[in-house]
Formats: sequence, C-alpha cells, structure tokens
Amino acid sequence: MTRPEQKKLLDDVLAESSPPDFRAALLAGTLRQARRRRQWRQARSAAGALVVLLLAGILTWPRPAEKISASKPPVKTGAPKSYRLVETQPLPAGATISTRNFAALKMVSTATGAVEIATRAGGYHLINDEQLLALLGGSPAALIRTGPDSEELVFANPEDRRRLLGN
Repeated sequence: MTRPEQKKLLDDVLAESSPPDFRAALLAGTLRQARRRRQWRQARSAAGALVVLLLAGILTWPRPAEKISASKPPVKTGAPKSYRLVETQPLPAGATISTRNFAALKMVSTATGAVEIATRAGGYHLINDEQLLALLGGSPAALIRTGPDSEELVFANPEDRRRLLGN
C-alpha cells in the first residue's frame, strides 16, 4: 500500500467507529501533549540554570570565621626567629681590672744594680734550615712556615725545647 491509500483507510476506519467530535478531541489531546513536552523542556533548562547559579553562589559566598572554643586554646605557630637572644650579667667587683696613670708616680732608679752588656757588630751569620735542624742534635722537631718570611720551630717533646733553648 502507498501512503495516500493508508491515510484514506485510516480516515475511513476512524470515521465509521468514532463520534463526530472525536477528531477534534484527538487533535486537542495531541496539542496538549506537545505543550506539556515544551513546558517540561523549558522547566528543565530553567532548573539547570538555577542549579548553576546556586552552586556559583555557594562557592563565592563568604564563610564566617570559625568559632574559638573556650576549652581549647588557639595554637600559635610563628616563623622561626632570625636572631639569637644573648643574656649577659655584670662581672663581680673582684674580677674587674683598672689602670692607673704612671705619670703621677715618681720612679727613682739607681745604676748599682744595672749591668751593661756591649755587643759588637757582625758577630752573627745566617744559617739555612738544614743547619738549624742539625744543631738540635737529633731531637725530633719540625720547622713550620707561617708566612712568606716567618718560620716556627716546633719540638715533638716539650722537654727537648727546655733542654736546648733553656726556657
């Protein structure tokens, strides 16, 4: 069957068994269903927009500060200090040292206790490091350079220093 024939058959079937106002009632019911569907779609889109606005409002609404309980004191956390506090106290009076002006004192010296020593020029000569270590007589010692023109003689045994140098 072709499309126009189906339509004609449907019209015939409906026309015979249906009351005369059935066609108008069927059209009104179809239009009412179409309106409901349109209203439902509009309500869904409006509800979606309302939910989006409500969520945006909840996320941006300022929250009140938390209430501080009287039973639990607030915990204070600060940055580490960038300094160290040093506490001092004064020295006892017996630990202080004072000076006196020597210009006010009169000093008198006598020449009876003084000994005069005369030296002659050129009475010494320079020796090198090997000659210095040879003078120690085999005592363990080291010659340490402390600068470009300075050295220090260090003895392994302190008694060797006293024996050789006399101090």
